[in-house]
Amino acid sequence: MTTRVPAIFPGLRGRRAAAAVAWAVVAIWGGGTAADGPPASVYSRVSSATPDPVPQGAEDASAQAERIVASALATLAGAESVSLKFRQKVRIGDRVLVGTGRYVQAGRGEDQRFRYDSTLTCDTESFEVTEVCDGLFCWLHRHLGEETERLERLDVRRIRGRLAELGVPDAADGAAYLGGLQRALRLVRHWFRFTAAAPGDLEGQPVWVVEGVWPPQHLAIILPELAPKISGSNGVGPADLPDGVPWQVRFWIGRGDLLIRRVEWLAIPGVRPVADSAPEPIAVLDLHDIAIDGPVDATAFFYQPATTGLVDVTEMQVKSLGPMR
Repeated sequence: MTTRVPAIFPGLRGRRAAAAVAWAVVAIWGGGTAADGPPASVYSRVSSATPDPVPQGAEDASAQAERIVASALATLAGAESVSLKFRQKVRIGDRVLVGTGRYVQAGRGEDQRFRYDSTLTCDTESFEVTEVCDGLFCWLHRHLGEETERLERLDVRRIRGRLAELGVPDAADGAAYLGGLQRALRLVRHWFRFTAAAPGDLEGQPVWVVEGVWPPQHLAIILPELAPKISGSNGVGPADLPDGVPWQVRFWIGRGDLLIRRVEWLAIPGVRPVADSAPEPIAVLDLHDIAIDGPVDATAFFYQPATTGLVDVTEMQVKSLGPMR
């Protein structure tokens, strides 16, 4: 059975489905921010300064969960510098992909730069992504298995200009609309709604475990063939989704520093049809060796690829831009 990859992870079919879910881990194939998407919430205006502590008893469960996630993203965006490593593991069908990566970020606002490097392996194939913002351009290089390498470029000034026209609060830096870890995590928040947060423990560290689910209207966009059932009286369950499409997402966020330390995607694995059961992690992204506001090697943001095959996708991106929440 061929697994259909949903619209937010386009371009891969069949044996590439495993790779598509791997990129779902970091939202590389995120659904973009079309202007007709869901309206921005109040959380899109969270400050990049040190976030306020979560009030106790002042918010219902979903509001508290949303606030924790928004504050964690603001902590990442507002840091003077970030350096971290990550591990990835993804399962779909009988395939398992494992990989590692590194992310560095420096500066704030228009001075912010970043570099994101990720490698995943599956059987005899490897899937590599590099995204570098040097302040003038954002370079996007992908080598996905046997497919032809792709090198794309975004004009940072034009992206920021369009965001300013749209009144996006974080238009000055725009990293979440360009690439890297900020965009990956922001897209998760854009598509999912967070419903509950509970205190937990991760390798001896106190964390918030925050759970998110698809809003029905978003799931109908991703899986239009299920739209009638989604809007029906009984809705859909995790067994109704194609293999590899997550049913929910889970953030593990430090209670003391609001740093994201783990992201999990949960679903019922297996060839469809499948019996109803409790969703389990099918993809995990672990962030480790996290250093905030420390020294960063500026040469990480120096990127001069060969321009053979280069495609400038700025115009396409500008036309599709819309606010993320």
